[in-house]
Amino acid sequence: HSSSTGTVEMEPDGLILIGKEDDIKKSQRITAKVNGREVVVFYHEGKFHAMDSRCYREESEARDLLFFFLQDINGQACIVCPWHKYKITLETGEGLYEGINPLEPSPTPQWQSKGVKQRIHKVTIDNGNVYVSPPDFSVSFDSDYFADKYKNGGELAM
Repeated sequence: HSSSTGTVEMEPDGLILIGKEDDIKKSQRITAKVNGREVVVFYHEGKFHAMDSRCYREESEARDLLFFFLQDINGQACIVCPWHKYKITLETGEGLYEGINPLEPSPTPQWQSKGVKQRIHKVTIDNGNVYVSPPDFSVSFDSDYFADKYKNGGELAM
């Protein structure tokens, strides 16, 4: 997959222009600044998805989602961390893990949700352009911590 950083423009209705639909389809992912935070837009299996560019992991080094792998897990398109194998759904931002219920007579691993960990941004396609809605900060997500820390050009902001 190739990638590039998009140039964004604010539209009158508050949507932020990320780039041309055909260009993003070709590269399959692109990063752009949306209200000062890095967002990655994925094109996967005919759909566009946008989320905070930094992983929600609570460790000293947040990974850039641009380099995560795409994988289908239990019928859901996910990004997978190449270092720690964290799995995040593209549709909802949920963290997934495979676990068992030890109370079952023959426990078998099943995919479970850790809850929504990664901020998802709404994508709108209009006249060949891809737009992302600004984030709604009335609800917070784990990824907000690193998205805020890495606002200055991708470098850790203290």
